[in-house]
Amino acid sequence: MSSMMKGTTDNGLLLPVPDEDGQPFWDFAARGELRVQGCADCHRLRFPPRPCCPHCRSFAAEWRRMSGRGRIWSYVLPHPPLLPGYAELAPYNVIVVELADAPDIRLVGNLVAHADAPLGSTDPADLRIGAPVEVAFTEIAPGVTVPRWLLERP
Repeated sequence: MSSMMKGTTDNGLLLPVPDEDGQPFWDFAARGELRVQGCADCHRLRFPPRPCCPHCRSFAAEWRRMSGRGRIWSYVLPHPPLLPGYAELAPYNVIVVELADAPDIRLVGNLVAHADAPLGSTDPADLRIGAPVEVAFTEIAPGVTVPRWLLERP
C-alpha cells in the first residue's frame, strides 16, 4: 500500500483522504477554486460536505464559489508537534479561517508567507485573531492540492 493510500506523505505529513461527499472540494482546490457545498433547495451552505442538508434534509447539493477571503478566527502553534513528521517544521501554525462570504463556514489550514512556502514560513508574531487572509493553493504531493492562507496586504 502506498503512503498516499494511507493518508500521509513519505515524510509522515498528513494528506486529505476525501470521501464521496468531500471529493468535489478537493477537485475544485486542484483547479485553484475555493468552493463550499450548499443545499440546492434551501440554499444554505454547509461544511464539512455531507449528503443531506442539516437544515431542510434535502439531498440536493451544489458547490458555490467563494471569494477566497476571510479572517483568522482562531489559531494554535503546536508545541511540541504531536506527529513526528511535523517536528522539523516547528514552529508552525494551524489556523481556523472564517470565510468572508459565509461567516458560518470555518476552514482549518496554515498561514504561510506565499503559496509555495513551507509550514512555519510566517513569523508567529504575525498571527492575530481577526487578521484578514486570502486563500492560496499549494500542491503538497503529486495530485494533492490544499488551500493555505496568506495575510492580506493593505
